[in-house]
Amino acid sequence: MSATHPTVRARQGLQWRTDGACLTIGRETPREEAVGLSFNGRPHTVLMATPDDLEDLALGFTVTEGVAAFAEVEAVTHEATDQGHLVDIVLAPSARARRARPRTLEGRSSCGLCGVQRLADAVRPTPPVLSAQRFSPQAVQLALAELEDRQPLGRLTRATHAAALASADGEVLLVREDVGRHNALDKLAGAALSLGLDPARAFVVVTSRCSFEMVEKTARLGSPMIVAVSAPTDLAIARAEAAGVTLVALARADGHTVFSHADRLGLRALQDA
Repeated sequence: MSATHPTVRARQGLQWRTDGACLTIGRETPREEAVGLSFNGRPHTVLMATPDDLEDLALGFTVTEGVAAFAEVEAVTHEATDQGHLVDIVLAPSARARRARPRTLEGRSSCGLCGVQRLADAVRPTPPVLSAQRFSPQAVQLALAELEDRQPLGRLTRATHAAALASADGEVLLVREDVGRHNALDKLAGAALSLGLDPARAFVVVTSRCSFEMVEKTARLGSPMIVAVSAPTDLAIARAEAAGVTLVALARADGHTVFSHADRLGLRALQDA
């Protein structure tokens, strides 16, 4: 295990180059382990995740998957086993009538909907975000620049994603990392709610592409804007438009592209551009 990060292991590889050179190199790799989530002792799903901030992951998953509200979570317990990690979320009696989206398979680190059984459960209505908070294009760029220096696991491995919560003026308030982009966002959501931060006055930044479930998780967290380094899908844009979420993507050092609700950034409506 790496001495510089508890969730990293040092590995060796044989590097080949087109000029015929071949040499042994060292590489830091992120750990990816099974994390079983249960609600009130009843198994729900198994995620493949980086095994840190697991309580944040469980809390964020509970909220962003619409299982229960943050206030309905009474406790989170974590047990490490030889096979992986068991995390149980204890819900208040008032939350037990809610129906979690059923799953029958483990959730891969790259997938946000693994094991979902029905189409109706996969593409659910996205809750509207009612926040009136406004931002600026400059705040987006400031958050992107700061996030570059706030990814210790990513710098070591070049194999993980990060999700950040940034204030209205672009200050990065919180960062979480994971091998899975959905896990990183869930960890961020859980940590933000646990710390009492107000997502409605902040925006989310992710170092990945923006698929529709990333928009859905942002909306359920209550944040009015998501910024993605890579491109969005068509469904992500449609969901963001319907939910009142500003979707910014292709966010790089030289600028970004706004795909929905550009007025929140003080920009002209897309149809007038």
